[in-house]
Amino acid sequence: MENTLIIVPTYNEIENIESLIEAVLKNDWPLDLLVVDDQSPDGTAAAVIRKMKNFPKRLFLESRANKKGLGTAYVHGFKWALRREYQYVFEMDADFSHDPKELMPMLELLEQGTDLVIGSRYVKGVNVVNWPMSRVLLSYFASIYVRLITGMPIKDSTAGFVGYRRVVLESIDLDQVKFIGYAFQIELKYKSWLKKFNLKEHPIVFTNRAKGKSKMNGSIIWEALFGVLFLRFFNRRFR
Repeated sequence: MENTLIIVPTYNEIENIESLIEAVLKNDWPLDLLVVDDQSPDGTAAAVIRKMKNFPKRLFLESRANKKGLGTAYVHGFKWALRREYQYVFEMDADFSHDPKELMPMLELLEQGTDLVIGSRYVKGVNVVNWPMSRVLLSYFASIYVRLITGMPIKDSTAGFVGYRRVVLESIDLDQVKFIGYAFQIELKYKSWLKKFNLKEHPIVFTNRAKGKSKMNGSIIWEALFGVLFLRFFNRRFR
């Protein structure tokens, strides 16, 4: 077992998951990969099981009974990691919107003392490829909204490419995490910032998925909009 775990939630990612596993694990990087699958009907879990033969003791699968949302998948993965000896834990999408080549520079920042590293689309301009302008504007102005409401000095608060030192996850009551979509990403960063951990943004280029279907929907957007207000004004109870 390596000291770093990459968590990848999946639901109907058969077109991407095998290539992603190869991209993350084919190198001699000190990384393990955990796929948390929500009973994908397209055979995603079966594809992971086939790949486990090629990467014994480095590729793992957790299959959940039904589709419960992104945030709960990550919390499931965090708890799995904390029951083992991983010192660094990453969130990463299955669709190659997060370039696996950025994992090592982000890991180096954690090893150098950063507590939470964010693969940021907005820390140096706007670095998004093949997204509709409506999505770019929604994401960009959502991050501005979060900064205004919370005071958290992060330019990409909804980013889903994130690395944590173990101590950060141990400090958060994972059973009290409230949100499952964009608001989940904001919640984890905000709670870490309130606890005075060192958060750092690492510039990345975000490339919209070329294969498969986005899981974005209106309820996720509304959750983020009102979730930020909840975190700001009721955070003392749910830290």
